[in-house]
Amino acid sequence: MPIAPFKLERFFVPYEHTTRYLLGSSDCQAMSIGELLALEPAAAEQFHQTWLGYTEYEGDPALRDEIATHYTQIAPNQVLVYSGAEEAIFGFMQALLNAGDHLVVHMPSYQSLYEVARGVGCQVSEWMADEPNGWALDLNALRDLIQPNTRAVVINCPHNPTGYLMSAEDQAALVTLLRERGILLFSDEVYRGLEYDPADHLPAACDVYENAVSLGVMSKAYGLAGLRIGWIATRNRQLFEALAAFKDYTSICNSAPSEFLATLALRQRAHLLARNLGIIHANLALLDAFFTDYAEQFVWQRPKAGVIAFPRIRFEADIEAFCVDLIRVQGVMLLPGTCFFYGNQHFRVGFGRTNMPEALTQFQAYLHAKGIAP
Repeated sequence: MPIAPFKLERFFVPYEHTTRYLLGSSDCQAMSIGELLALEPAAAEQFHQTWLGYTEYEGDPALRDEIATHYTQIAPNQVLVYSGAEEAIFGFMQALLNAGDHLVVHMPSYQSLYEVARGVGCQVSEWMADEPNGWALDLNALRDLIQPNTRAVVINCPHNPTGYLMSAEDQAALVTLLRERGILLFSDEVYRGLEYDPADHLPAACDVYENAVSLGVMSKAYGLAGLRIGWIATRNRQLFEALAAFKDYTSICNSAPSEFLATLALRQRAHLLARNLGIIHANLALLDAFFTDYAEQFVWQRPKAGVIAFPRIRFEADIEAFCVDLIRVQGVMLLPGTCFFYGNQHFRVGFGRTNMPEALTQFQAYLHAKGIAP
């Protein structure tokens, strides 16, 4: 299958593990295995007894039980566990789309949410977020994009890279629109649980629409990217079986230690989410103050959920060259908006890690040295 290079991942390769301050990362603060095991008294001994044979291809039953509690209409046998979210995205695009199908994708977007479909031979239309309107999605624009051969709509809420979160009313209207036309909904929900106002918490798409696939992962909201555990949940049995059959050609089954640790983490998810939201709120307050001071240099739209935002520069610069120079001079990595194929003025800032205050100080020092000052 011919497929374009993954620009975001290719940008990360030379810098992610060598740059001191990752100010553009999209995950929450990680922890060690020891810290995670310490959350339950008997967990360490149980972990040492984990059997290192093949695991169940759909996922460990205990893990699927825990994942199902995230939802209101999903049973454990409607959950399929993957080696990370990327495998789940790839599986959906390969197993459920065919050449000649039409896909509508929430944009700007993580590249695999549309690039794999293009590789399959699908036509992709961009449902572009409205930046002046708080990165909102226009349902009338979606109606205009839908074609007779539209197979699926892909959304990401809470959104990477903008931090946008649609309203419950808009979600309900979206489901009605798709249900009337028999269109699938692939809903990337990897930041679900990181809403700053609990009143903004949306139902999972799979709970409100019988033809939806909801995507979850341990890496973003929980900060446990090293586990490489993701999942999909859907009530549509035909979709589930197609995805499960395709998984036979990818990972087949997952790491037993990772599934044990993910199950433990999900039992303790209230603790992990509270911990990560505490980091987020503290860092957001610093970013609010920073962008208030630099209001003439940057446009800041405060996100509603998640650990990322997508500011825009007001000064003249090539954003990719700006970000590379920041890495070279100050050891701080932001992610240029060009990695999302969205112009040449935006960058992704991440604020889910405990060293963000220090990274922000280093970023400010760079701006001062370059004469970009409030």
